[in-house]
Order: sequence, then C-alpha cells, then structure tokens
Amino acid sequence: MKNVRFAKYQGAGNDFILLDARHDAPALTRPEIRALCERRFGIGADGLMTLENSATPGCDFRMRYYNADGGESTMCGNGGRCIVRFADHLGIGGRVKRFDSSDGIHTAELLDDRLVRLQMIDTGAPEKLADGRSWFLFTGSPHYVEFTDRLDGLDVERLGATIRRRADFEAIGGTNVNFVEVAGEGRIRVRTFERGVEAETWACGTGVTAAALVTHAVRQPECFDFTVETRGGILGVTFAETETGTFADIRLTGPAERIFEGEIEI
Repeated sequence: MKNVRFAKYQGAGNDFILLDARHDAPALTRPEIRALCERRFGIGADGLMTLENSATPGCDFRMRYYNADGGESTMCGNGGRCIVRFADHLGIGGRVKRFDSSDGIHTAELLDDRLVRLQMIDTGAPEKLADGRSWFLFTGSPHYVEFTDRLDGLDVERLGATIRRRADFEAIGGTNVNFVEVAGEGRIRVRTFERGVEAETWACGTGVTAAALVTHAVRQPECFDFTVETRGGILGVTFAETETGTFADIRLTGPAERIFEGEIEI
C-alpha cells in the first residue's frame, strides 16, 4: 500500500491531480495513475501532474504530465496554468514563474487569485490536410482542427475517436481533435476530443490555442486576440505572427483553481 498526498485543481473544467514530487513522493505505475484518475473509484481527473525539481538554470520547477490512461504525455496548457497555481500554494517562486516541460521552457504570470497567463511555445504555420477542410498544428501537443457551423449538434465522441486514430496520425501516437465554430470577430467556440483521455474534455489549453491560430490563419487574418468559449468556461489566446507565417509570444489566459486536497491509499 502507498499513501499519496495530492491536490486537485481545475482550469475551465479541465481537472487534474497534482503531486509534489520534489522530495519523497512515491513512484506511481501506469495502472496506479489510471486508477487515481478514474472517476468512479478514484479521485477522478483528466490527467495527473507531478511537480519536480528542475535541472534547468533559472526554472522554478519541472512539470511532468500523464494522461488519464496512465501514460506520460506531451504539454497540457490548462495543466500548465494549474501547476503554476499549485506551485504558488507550495510557496515556490514569485508572481511570475518559470518552469520546464516536455516541449521546453514556459513562463507564467499569476494575474489574480483566479486567472493565470501562460506563455506557450512558438509554433509553425498550420498545415492544411489532404481532405481540404481541416488543419494540423503542434502547440506543445498535436492538434487536428476542423470548422463547423453546428458545434452543439456534433457527436464529438464518435467523430473524435475516429479522427484521433486515423492512419496519417499513427506515427505521432494519434492526435487531439478540435471542432471550431466561429462566433464573431475574435470569438470562437471549441469542443475537443483528447487522446489519452479518449473522450471529450470540458476544455483543452493546447487545443484552444491551436484553434485560435488556425482561425487567424484561414478566417480572420487581422485578429491576434481571441476569446474562446469551451464547455468549461472562457479562455483567452493572444499571439504575434512573424514575417515567415509562424507564431510567437503566444499567451493562454484562463482560470486555475484548487478544488480540494487530501491523502489517498493505493
């Protein structure tokens, strides 16, 4: 048996288990992580993160992210904001924190007791896919983006599961799938099917970032500041475009809040 101290946080309904692994946190197996994330018999979460000591000079900590299926995964934008709030509750760093993750170094700013602004990695231009109606973009995690005029009526679970496992994404272990409805200038609505969770989540930070960048590239080239509505709340995405069509200074802003904390025996 292991006794594990944990905290649970959420960012726009995207919920996470967080562990302080700087000192003596137990090593968890993939089945144990999966059991902790299970909603009926565990704590319940879209993913689990460990906050670890960083070997990178100037970084306050390292973020390691695991999907609900127990497998270690790529960057999570909502998770990044939540782990920054967790670090603050642990007394790590100041109002602006710097950490490293699977996709590189991130800086984040605590705006108030609810909102956190996270700097995402620079990314290239969206790739138009062979079907002629969708795009692919890596924003710390891989994302498929497709526009729709009927977001509320989509069967995101069925469509997302099919696209996520398409042969053209097999080499990267599958992709996250985003459906986007343009609601106005600088306003979009997004629903996301996440790999590793294998279901629709209430929000996806790297997903809404990809959705905003693709919307700029193909629908609203004059807009660099997007308000994004998800099932779990509102997120903001701002960015700059370089002369070569790539994106820099990408910022994801949204809530990051502690729900509860405790100890569980596994």
